Amino acid sequence: MKATFVTGLLIWVPLAITLWVIDLLVGTMDRTLDLLPLAWQPKVWLGREVPGLGVVLTALVILVTGLLARNIIGQRLVRAWEALLSRIPIVRSIYSSVKQVSDTILSPNGNAFRKAMLVQYPRPGVWTIAFQTGSPSPEVRSHVPVDMVSVYVPTTPNPTSGFFLMMPRDQVVELKMTVDEALKYVVSMGVVAPEVSPEPLPPARGRRRTDRIV
Repeated sequence: MKATFVTGLLIWVPLAITLWVIDLLVGTMDRTLDLLPLAWQPKVWLGREVPGLGVVLTALVILVTGLLARNIIGQRLVRAWEALLSRIPIVRSIYSSVKQVSDTILSPNGNAFRKAMLVQYPRPGVWTIAFQTGSPSPEVRSHVPVDMVSVYVPTTPNPTSGFFLMMPRDQVVELKMTVDEALKYVVSMGVVAPEVSPEPLPPARGRRRTDRIV
């Protein structure tokens, strides 16, 4: 009975967590409808709330914002908006920090979180998964004579918290696994190991063919 119950849990728990996360995301994005004027809200002119309309509205707002920001007029509006936020004391610090992090992580040309690495932490001889976040600043490099790399070591099972380290490049090992595979490996506490295809064996030398054609 215990083994049967655990088997059932292994089937339902991932499904329940997936549905809970989707419901949380959809419910959060549906709240964007509350930003519309009361006369424009679907629950007024449809007579009921339609789940998922907030997701469509959020996607449209993001898409339109991206289209506008890619032309000259949109870029000027973005610069004016950022200049306005930079004049607000508390908002300025929060917005600038979040923008720098998001630009670094989400930029397609950036190197942040593009590589999974193997590092020795918290002491030599103990290895853990890390992600490359870039290179140390010029000031840091001026005080360190070796080539350094900036890495983020996530905690498990919550990878949103972790430690920022600057390590010598020759002391980190780049892994072939993708970032997604490495994250799954960390979140599962090492249970879900990435599937690694075996390396092809080198061709044998000096082996004579013994097959005969009959």
